[in-house]
Amino acid sequence: MTSTRNEKQAASLEYHENAKFDGGPAPPVIEQVNYGYSGIDQGVISLILVMPQFQAAFPECDPKVASNYGFNTGFMTGMLVLGGFLGCLCFPYLADKLSRKIALTIAVVVFNLGAIIQTAAPNYGTLVAGRAIGGIGVGTLAMGAPLYISEIAPAEMRGSLLVLEELMIVIGAIISYWVTYGTKDMAGEASFRLPFGLQMVSATLLGAGIHLFPYSPRWLVMADRHQDSLKVLSKLRKLPAEDPKVQAEWHSIINEISFQRTVSSREHPGASGLKLELLLWGDVLSKKTLKRTIVACGICFFTQFSGINAFVYYAPILFTNLGQEYNASLILSGMINIGQLIGVIPAMIFIDKLGRRKLAVWGALGMGVSHTIMAGIYGTYGHSWPEHTAAGWACVAFVYVYVVIFGLSYGPLIWTMPAEVFDNVSRAKGVGLAVAVSWLANFIIGIVVPPMIESITYGTFIFFAAFCFLAAIFSFFLVPETANKTLEEIDALFD
Repeated sequence: MTSTRNEKQAASLEYHENAKFDGGPAPPVIEQVNYGYSGIDQGVISLILVMPQFQAAFPECDPKVASNYGFNTGFMTGMLVLGGFLGCLCFPYLADKLSRKIALTIAVVVFNLGAIIQTAAPNYGTLVAGRAIGGIGVGTLAMGAPLYISEIAPAEMRGSLLVLEELMIVIGAIISYWVTYGTKDMAGEASFRLPFGLQMVSATLLGAGIHLFPYSPRWLVMADRHQDSLKVLSKLRKLPAEDPKVQAEWHSIINEISFQRTVSSREHPGASGLKLELLLWGDVLSKKTLKRTIVACGICFFTQFSGINAFVYYAPILFTNLGQEYNASLILSGMINIGQLIGVIPAMIFIDKLGRRKLAVWGALGMGVSHTIMAGIYGTYGHSWPEHTAAGWACVAFVYVYVVIFGLSYGPLIWTMPAEVFDNVSRAKGVGLAVAVSWLANFIIGIVVPPMIESITYGTFIFFAAFCFLAAIFSFFLVPETANKTLEEIDALFD
């Protein structure tokens, strides 16, 4: 982005120092949106899919009516994720041009439009369209929150604050699942339309709440608003603007962005507008940035292919296949995200002490072993669960072992690593690409898992185990340690 374009945009945006903002509550408030858009959908959709009222209203998703029920269910579920993929590609331009705050506000509007369409959908096609539109907002928000937090958090707290992304998603999924469980016995279509509508609540709170907090100090420097940046940084660190630590961080931000601009100007002389925008996207895949991109996209890809959303989206179906009765499968499904929460809470406390790399390697190995054990039990006893109830419960137990390990490792890492590894100038587009990879992988999982469960049964667990072991190898050789380093210090790891 050129200085001229930033100056023009900065002229239309005023800096307001809000007396209510003290730097402390900003990240948690931003994270509230996650249980509104992503967590709530995860909690809602898995239970809605097996509701008789939903299947009657949308027979395309009824296994007793539609021969291609598996594909229809996966396609409808996955369209929100595909929309998320598109949203991630749109956000970087808005985030750099309008600011992280304004871009998040626009995303809330798009998300709520999709939620309204889903709630009122009269047929399958409209429901699919609503999920796609809502997904664009979801994808935009999914990268916006960690991007903003990574740019305002101090190095020693950044990991813990970024883990709030996962924490609030899990809390939202828990709340929404049990709310939906409470509506499942309501007569008529209100049983599933009410949970769809509740998705708008926390997203709307974000749209209003974000304006209580300042612009990112790094974005303000990119917009050539250096003094505003210093004021925000001073407020965030709760230190005077003249404090040596604040001055050092401020000058480090200015120098890093100035250096990246010099490099971009040298590599793309005379480029502006759409041409420059496309060239800057290309820079994310250039030789000097490629390793960062591989690390960020790799973590996002392996997070999805570890199999977490197979359980989140289709837990009632999976537990039924493990020999559980209908009502028991619903209760067990509601415990999935409680298992994640058990893992996420210690991760939030210790991620900056343990480091990212250890969690990536050992977390992947733990998940891979859990999947392997589940596959072995299912393959041995799955043909006759009624005669082997103990084996069925053992398989269920390892589902929870898996989700706790995920909550401790890759659940937080998908939000921390991409937001940390890119330099200031390429961060918006780099995070956008990484989260887009996550949504695309998530879409693939949403589409393929229902047919996989029907056709290869326990082979589904073998499939995910293989990717978990690949993730461990990838992390061991390629993932650097970024804990307790400033974003500018992390740049040196890739030089």
